[in-house]
Amino acid sequence: MIGTAMAQAGAGGAPPPWLSFLPLVLVFGVFYFLLIRPQQQKARQHQDVLAALKRNDEIVTGGGLYGKVVAIAGDIVTVEVAPKVHVRVSRPTISHVVSAPRDKDKLKTKENDQ
Repeated sequence: MIGTAMAQAGAGGAPPPWLSFLPLVLVFGVFYFLLIRPQQQKARQHQDVLAALKRNDEIVTGGGLYGKVVAIAGDIVTVEVAPKVHVRVSRPTISHVVSAPRDKDKLKTKENDQ
């Protein structure tokens, strides 16, 4: 009986200990490249969008509110959601920028400011 068990183990005995951790390492590698890394890149892109936020950008908040950026003061962004209706939101709640102002819009804004 003992001879049969030793014959099944092979000539070298038990496999090396690092070989039993190989599946765990492979699973972690798959999780990193399929889940963790893309999420980090998405978060980095969102931070870049928030850092590049400027006046007259049309945005969407996390709650689905569309508006145009009127003023930025640190972490607080004032958004115009309707003519003469301004809402203050926290910068991280901005989901994404819908569109940056076009050249014609910039000219209209400059004419209105004067």
